[in-house]
Amino acid sequence: MGGKPVNLGQDKRAAIQKVLDMNGAADDSGTLLELWRTYQTLPQWKRLSDQTKKDYTIYSVKLLEVMGKASARIIRPADIARYLRVERADAPVRANREIALLSNLMTVAVERGDIDVNPCKQVKRNLESPRTEAPEPAELARFIAWLASQGEQRKVIALMAEFAAMAGSRRVEFLHLTLPQIDSAASVIRLMRAKQHGGAKRAENVVITSAMEDLVRRARALPRPDGCLHVFTTRDGNPYTDTGFASTWQRAMATAVKDKVIPRRFTFHDLRAYYTTQHKAQYGALPELHADAKTTAKIYDRSRISVRKGLG
Repeated sequence: MGGKPVNLGQDKRAAIQKVLDMNGAADDSGTLLELWRTYQTLPQWKRLSDQTKKDYTIYSVKLLEVMGKASARIIRPADIARYLRVERADAPVRANREIALLSNLMTVAVERGDIDVNPCKQVKRNLESPRTEAPEPAELARFIAWLASQGEQRKVIALMAEFAAMAGSRRVEFLHLTLPQIDSAASVIRLMRAKQHGGAKRAENVVITSAMEDLVRRARALPRPDGCLHVFTTRDGNPYTDTGFASTWQRAMATAVKDKVIPRRFTFHDLRAYYTTQHKAQYGALPELHADAKTTAKIYDRSRISVRKGLG
């Protein structure tokens, strides 16, 4: 610097960072912080669903807190393994999601020539144990009946839980459900699948059975402001946000367990597994929830008894 030698020290990674700084790079050029900002301007970010963007933003907090100032050039597979097994030992599943985001950032670094290989590809993720249980029919019916007796807003939540259990839809797919989407003449409820792949839009028609028709009748009878077309609304007539619904659900679930309405907690997403399991028991086949039926079987089929015919 200025014609004088600079001692880079004995730490290779620190030395590389000093060289980058001396070469006039921006203060955080090439760091994960800068890659995160860049990633959010790229087409691949814009193609993500709004929910995935929210999730990645949440995952970025801890990741950037630990590794944000590090240059992509000096992050090794061993560093990523340490993050998974040591830094985030108390949250192994969340750590997997955070490293998935890191992998996307490293791909950006590869594509613009900062690094040659994505180090995330060389590290095994933490083992995840899929959920194996779904609420029993009597248990779910008791919880829904209890919710419906708690007041108007809890009644709305009860109907949403009942809809998820009967239709198998993700809540993001029906949070903004409108009355025109319920086509009683054609006996279908028209939804859009939340997870679209390859740019193709996939519509889903949920057939209205007699039990679903009763649910539709009760949902249409919910109080809503004049001109409001949304089926499930808050007190002010707006549809629930995902975070608003999640917090309401968690409070209700905690109270139900405390008051011994149900013996254990279950997630709202478990209702999708409930639908899958009951569909298989009722119709003898898994519902079409994914492009690959193996995914539905692996994630959502929580049958406890396997049934097969003996030889005649």
